[in-house]
Amino acid sequence: MNETPMYRGTHDALHDERNDGVLIYINGELTPREHAKISVFDSGYLVGDGVWEGLRLHHDAFIFLEDHLDRLFQGAKAIALNIGMSRAEITAAMRKTVRANDMRDGVHVRLMITRGIKKTPSQDPRLIMGGATIVIIAEHKRANPAASSAGIRLFTSAIRRPPPGTLDPRLNCHSKLHEVMALNQAIQAGADEALMLDVHGAVSTCNSTNFFIVVKGQIWTSTGQHCMNGITRRRVIEFAREDHWPVFERDFSLVDVYSADEAFVTGTFGGLTPVIQVDGQLIGDGQPGRVTGHLRELYYAGVERYALLQ
Repeated sequence: MNETPMYRGTHDALHDERNDGVLIYINGELTPREHAKISVFDSGYLVGDGVWEGLRLHHDAFIFLEDHLDRLFQGAKAIALNIGMSRAEITAAMRKTVRANDMRDGVHVRLMITRGIKKTPSQDPRLIMGGATIVIIAEHKRANPAASSAGIRLFTSAIRRPPPGTLDPRLNCHSKLHEVMALNQAIQAGADEALMLDVHGAVSTCNSTNFFIVVKGQIWTSTGQHCMNGITRRRVIEFAREDHWPVFERDFSLVDVYSADEAFVTGTFGGLTPVIQVDGQLIGDGQPGRVTGHLRELYYAGVERYALLQ
């Protein structure tokens, strides 16, 4: 009998039974989770047409809210999607959702906006009836500490990150099939998550997080051309440079990864998560590294500062 491998990815969350009864925001209305539904004619369901954000609520503050709203509205403009709400109205809708659920801390909020409902299944944006569909899912959600304490394993997928002229990876859109395919390959290989290369063979990013290596006291991550527009990535780079760490956004290959001293990934939900193995090769001594731990402390100190100022 085959055993199911232990899941230790960056999105592994501790179970919280309070989530069984959360209220979901759908176009201004709050609906119990079991009754929360959208139309099968919605653009997001039909063709993955929409943008989204994932945010953390910490000490009653949406962490790095301005960055998330910038990315949301930039993405909506890029795909000519009229959200139909201002930044202040989107923020008020998220606040309404977390207050209705009596949430103040340890919360993950998923904000999803699609082009809306269509008259018939089609890609054509002119077939929209009405405005955008706006859904907000807020859950009591804390990362499983096992991932950060033990580290995760990556496998390099054969699926490449598309170039900006195909599907710009900086666009936080609903079209995620290539990332799902990459993750499936990693799972089949016995890893936790997928590492993805760009079209030139340089290391780009993971299927849902951004990737860093530590090389002789230097911190390397990929250029912004082919990697996701990660807000945690951006803040980690900022905090590291403020702390006088040399950070380089550059092209590098798997040869550099295999010989790196440390590696880690960044994302809104997991923060900084150590990587201990890539393609079966141990990174460093196969344990979470000292530099990674220090950068985690810098990042969470930055989160605390932000929350206190809100």
